Amino acid sequence: MTRIVQCVKLKKEAEGLERPPYPGALGQRIWESISREAWEEWLSIQTRLVNENRLNLADARARKYLTQQMERHLFEDSQVEAHGFVPPSA
Repeated sequence: MTRIVQCVKLKKEAEGLERPPYPGALGQRIWESISREAWEEWLSIQTRLVNENRLNLADARARKYLTQQMERHLFEDSQVEAHGFVPPSA
Protein backbone atom coordinates (compact mmCIF):
# COMPACT_ATOMS: atom_id res chain seq x y z
CA MET A 1 0.00 0.00 0.00
CA THR A 2 1.32 3.43 -0.94
CA ARG A 3 1.81 5.87 1.92
CA ILE A 4 0.75 9.45 1.17
CA VAL A 5 2.31 12.45 2.93
CA GLN A 6 1.68 16.17 2.82
CA CYS A 7 5.06 17.10 1.37
CA VAL A 8 6.40 20.32 2.86
CA LYS A 9 8.91 20.70 0.02
CA LEU A 10 6.49 20.25 -2.88
CA LYS A 11 3.52 21.71 -0.97
CA LYS A 12 1.20 18.92 -2.07
CA GLU A 13 0.11 15.41 -1.17
CA ALA A 14 2.41 12.84 -2.72
CA GLU A 15 3.77 9.32 -2.29
CA GLY A 16 5.88 9.02 0.84
CA LEU A 17 9.07 7.14 1.51
CA GLU A 18 8.97 3.51 2.64
CA ARG A 19 11.21 4.14 5.65
CA PRO A 20 13.18 6.98 7.21
CA PRO A 21 16.08 7.70 4.81
CA TYR A 22 18.34 9.17 7.47
CA PRO A 23 19.09 8.21 11.09
CA GLY A 24 17.56 9.81 14.16
CA ALA A 25 14.98 12.53 14.59
CA LEU A 26 15.87 14.18 11.27
CA GLY A 27 15.22 10.93 9.42
CA GLN A 28 11.86 10.59 11.14
CA ARG A 29 10.97 14.19 10.23
CA ILE A 30 11.88 13.53 6.59
CA TRP A 31 9.86 10.30 6.54
CA GLU A 32 6.81 12.05 7.95
CA SER A 33 6.81 15.17 5.77
CA ILE A 34 8.89 14.69 2.61
CA SER A 35 7.66 12.84 -0.49
CA ARG A 36 9.59 10.28 -2.51
CA GLU A 37 9.77 12.79 -5.39
CA ALA A 38 11.28 15.53 -3.20
CA TRP A 39 13.75 13.05 -1.67
CA GLU A 40 14.90 11.87 -5.10
CA GLU A 41 15.35 15.52 -6.11
CA TRP A 42 17.54 16.01 -3.02
CA LEU A 43 19.64 12.93 -3.85
CA SER A 44 20.42 14.42 -7.25
CA ILE A 45 21.47 17.72 -5.67
CA GLN A 46 23.50 15.89 -3.03
CA THR A 47 25.41 14.03 -5.76
CA ARG A 48 26.24 17.34 -7.46
CA LEU A 49 27.36 18.87 -4.16
CA VAL A 50 29.66 15.93 -3.44
CA ASN A 51 31.14 15.92 -6.94
CA GLU A 52 31.45 19.65 -7.57
CA ASN A 53 32.86 20.39 -4.10
CA ARG A 54 34.97 17.20 -4.07
CA LEU A 55 33.62 16.25 -0.67
CA ASN A 56 35.15 13.34 1.20
CA LEU A 57 32.24 11.61 2.96
CA ALA A 58 34.66 10.08 5.47
CA ASP A 59 35.19 13.64 6.75
CA ALA A 60 32.73 14.61 9.50
CA ARG A 61 32.76 18.24 8.28
CA ALA A 62 31.61 17.16 4.81
CA ARG A 63 28.77 15.09 6.28
CA LYS A 64 27.74 18.00 8.51
CA TYR A 65 27.77 20.34 5.50
CA LEU A 66 25.57 17.93 3.49
CA THR A 67 23.14 17.58 6.39
CA GLN A 68 22.84 21.36 6.66
CA GLN A 69 22.26 21.68 2.92
CA MET A 70 19.69 18.87 3.03
CA GLU A 71 17.72 20.62 5.79
CA ARG A 72 17.89 23.95 3.91
CA HIS A 73 16.66 22.33 0.71
CA LEU A 74 13.90 20.16 2.17
CA PHE A 75 12.53 22.34 4.97
CA GLU A 76 13.59 25.96 4.40
CA ASP A 77 12.72 26.18 0.71
CA SER A 78 16.26 27.40 -0.02
CA GLN A 79 18.09 26.95 -3.30
CA VAL A 80 21.07 24.66 -2.82
CA GLU A 81 23.54 24.21 -5.65
CA ALA A 82 27.17 23.29 -5.94
CA HIS A 83 29.61 26.12 -6.54
CA GLY A 84 30.23 26.46 -10.24
CA PHE A 85 27.24 24.27 -11.20
CA VAL A 86 25.63 25.30 -14.47
CA PRO A 87 22.22 23.64 -15.06
CA PRO A 88 21.90 21.92 -18.43
CA SER A 89 19.99 24.00 -20.97
CA ALA A 90 16.59 22.66 -21.95
